[in-house]
Amino acid sequence: MAEFKVDARGPIEIWTIDGEGRRNAISRAMLKEFEEMVARVSRGHETRAVIITGAGDKAFCAGADLKERSTMSEPEVRAFLDGLRRTLRSLEKSDCVFIAAINGAAFGGGTELALTCDLRVAAPAAELGLTEVKLGIIPGGGGTQRLTRLVGPGRAKDLILTGRRINAAEAFSIGLVNRLAPEGHLLDTAYSMAESIVENAPIAVATAKHAIDEGMSKELDEALALELRHYEKVLATEDRLEGLKAFAEKRKPAYKGR
Repeated sequence: MAEFKVDARGPIEIWTIDGEGRRNAISRAMLKEFEEMVARVSRGHETRAVIITGAGDKAFCAGADLKERSTMSEPEVRAFLDGLRRTLRSLEKSDCVFIAAINGAAFGGGTELALTCDLRVAAPAAELGLTEVKLGIIPGGGGTQRLTRLVGPGRAKDLILTGRRINAAEAFSIGLVNRLAPEGHLLDTAYSMAESIVENAPIAVATAKHAIDEGMSKELDEALALELRHYEKVLATEDRLEGLKAFAEKRKPAYKGR
């Protein structure tokens, strides 16, 4: 049984975690399929943006499937965590842009999944939280590091050390969420964002994504040098010349990704 429903619309795909009965939690089967799907869109160039959401209106992803987790041995838990960390990292390394459409609860691994996406859109009823300390553990899918880089150490400690849950409005106010969707228009808002991305030059979008991600942990001079190296990659592309020509001719550019 498939763990995701996929709606492909040209260069944009919508992936819906199809586990409403278990609050779209991350099971071993779901993780395996997820890793394969990320690898598929990363190998090719047809899909340029992916929107990830959850089935129903209660949960985006409630984190690890704790019922399944309770049956795992310690080595199995470590293997699961290794797979989760590897898969989430592959989203960041991909040229594809990932957008989390947070339709409900996103706790623990659910928030970590959202953090790994390039952009986050939340429905009014969405809730987020890294609640692991309440279960005697800590975020293990990158949450302590990605949240800190996104909102700063003070806010990250406030959320992680208390394990508290925050609503969409607070998540937006601290920069955890990029946009708040009007009631009933979550996927429309996320899809509009994806459309505004895929109309741009493919190589430029992917290169800009990597320049941002790779430069965050570097000193400014080193990061600026990194940016220049990435700029050199787009300088010789046909798309750059097409962009200039289209601007001069006052028309929409026809980018080809080369």
